[in-house]
Amino acid sequence: MFQTFLNGDQLATRLRRLLVNANTSDGTLRALKKLVRAHRFAFIQLWHLAVIVVSVAMAFWLRFDFSIPRAEAHRMLLGIAIAVFVKILAFHYVGNDNGWWRFTGIVDLSRILAANVTGSFLFTVATAALVGPHFPRSVYVIDFLLCLLACAGARFGVRLSHEMILHEATAKNRTKGLLIYGAGAAGLNLVREIRQSKDLQYHIVGFLDDNPHKRNASFFGVRVLGRGREAIRIVERYRRHSPSVDEIVIAMPSASGKSMSEALANCRATGVPCKTIPGLGELLSGKVRVSQLREIALEDLLGRAPVNLEHERIRESVAGRSVMVTGAGGSIGSELCRQLLQFQPKYLVALDQAESDLFKIEMELTGKPSPVKVFPVIGDIRDFERMEEVIRQYGVTSIYHAAAYKHVPMMESNLIEAVTNNVIGLYNMVEAGYRNGVESFVMISSDKAVNPTNIMGLTKRVSELVVSSMPGLDKGRGTRFVSVRFGNVLGSNGSVVPIFKAQIASGGPVTVTHPEMRRYFMTIPEAVQLVLQASTMGKGSEIFVLDMGEPVRILDLARNLIRLTGHEPDVDIPIRFVGLRPGEKLFEELATESDQMQPTRHEKIMIFSGPTVDHEFMQKWMTQLRALVGQRDRAGILRHISEVVPEYQPSGEWRIVLGNNKTKIAAVGA
Repeated sequence: MFQTFLNGDQLATRLRRLLVNANTSDGTLRALKKLVRAHRFAFIQLWHLAVIVVSVAMAFWLRFDFSIPRAEAHRMLLGIAIAVFVKILAFHYVGNDNGWWRFTGIVDLSRILAANVTGSFLFTVATAALVGPHFPRSVYVIDFLLCLLACAGARFGVRLSHEMILHEATAKNRTKGLLIYGAGAAGLNLVREIRQSKDLQYHIVGFLDDNPHKRNASFFGVRVLGRGREAIRIVERYRRHSPSVDEIVIAMPSASGKSMSEALANCRATGVPCKTIPGLGELLSGKVRVSQLREIALEDLLGRAPVNLEHERIRESVAGRSVMVTGAGGSIGSELCRQLLQFQPKYLVALDQAESDLFKIEMELTGKPSPVKVFPVIGDIRDFERMEEVIRQYGVTSIYHAAAYKHVPMMESNLIEAVTNNVIGLYNMVEAGYRNGVESFVMISSDKAVNPTNIMGLTKRVSELVVSSMPGLDKGRGTRFVSVRFGNVLGSNGSVVPIFKAQIASGGPVTVTHPEMRRYFMTIPEAVQLVLQASTMGKGSEIFVLDMGEPVRILDLARNLIRLTGHEPDVDIPIRFVGLRPGEKLFEELATESDQMQPTRHEKIMIFSGPTVDHEFMQKWMTQLRALVGQRDRAGILRHISEVVPEYQPSGEWRIVLGNNKTKIAAVGA
């Protein structure tokens, strides 16, 4: 501990060299800062030594009314020697010499208090034993108070110099006026980071906050100027000031979608550019800092709360194993690959039939150093032999099945391809995993599987039945098969958001099917996080249903997206209603009224309890389905599937097919 502290010759040599090379006062200051950083520990020990010595000496001086008797001088020197020894040890082992003083906070203050209490206690015990009862008892108390005050005062003094003096020194370079919407923890952290950064050119004008108790209050010297709805008046008032309000930042990363929409409307009314700070998920990932402002995104208006994951459980199920993701080039599959990589599997097998999409995710996954071996594999889930070959080659222990055709209107006119890929392809993966001893199999399902009205939802419901029909674990051995059902994800390939963005970029119109159409939405990372969480919870044959929150009206989604691009709906960008497409519903469901939903240990994941199918029956049923697909018998395929999904409610031409077995379906399509 004392090695750096005792190396005084080296410190002196470096100090002389740095001071000689510093030609200006600024250079001298930089040289001293560099020296202190290089020998932080030594300087902290020197400071503690000085504080301990001075505290004991001052305690004697105050105790004897500023004149220490000669008889007490010997006791004072003994006291200093004992205090230096025991307090330096106490400060070190409590961790009083670890923190950076410029970031001192309440936690550091408690550590300083603990170190001084411990040090003073040891000092009292040791002095009483070595010096005896003649040592002045009041010195213990005075010394404790002086030492605590000096230790805490020095640290908070350094923090004050960085936050206030540095702020004043760089104030002339801060040319942009910033109004912060939200005087909560996020807003205060933003103030602190801006003041500590020399690169951010913001001058903080004040806060906006809707809490009436905070009105006219001051935080870190920044006043709350008013409520959000007063933003226009405040911005206008400061147009006559320098700097004026040039930008507004919404600092409410945990706000609900309604609150964010209201805040955005208040800010847009001022005509001043508006941004927001990163959400909690982005901050926890370490990708961004509070001060890295960004444009407001559609995800912010959803107001989804961050997902709490049991990281250790997920890590136990993934770390050191060989995991495989089908459909790895798609939106969900690629995000699964990204998040699985964080849990350090031995092998990550990314399988897809689309070469270009697979190449993109491979470049992304292998672009950063990682101990995980990533294997991009071209393959079609409809090829059973190829799937078995891949599982055996890489010793796959877990499969995340995200490969599926999902575009509702397109699948309505491509029944055989939808069934071949979504049902037979899924069955191939299930059988290949089961035969080769895969430990877990997770199938990504959809809310469209509930009371399906379209081919895509129908095939997903059959897939759920296939997965739940597989044999469960026998004495801890076998494959654990589960399905995870959720709604729409923002920004996925072919979803409504990219379509709306493309329409807005081309000047409109933005096409909405129906003014009352509603859908459940979550972000892609959130959906995948919950899939990984659910994969650790199943015992086998469960269908997990994710909490999607409240359904969002598609019309509101379109209007918010138009406003986020700086336009006004129905003024700059028209909205046109085009009617429901084949197979679409006005409202999606996550479960029917008769279904039973059981809670799990995770607040956002439930278990669906519905009818299941026997495994032997499913094997025979699949054999018949393959035969019908081979015969290209579309009507027969649809009737065969309807036997296991009687709740299917066909639309358009398919209603005629099921209503009359003799009806020809050539007009329906391939």
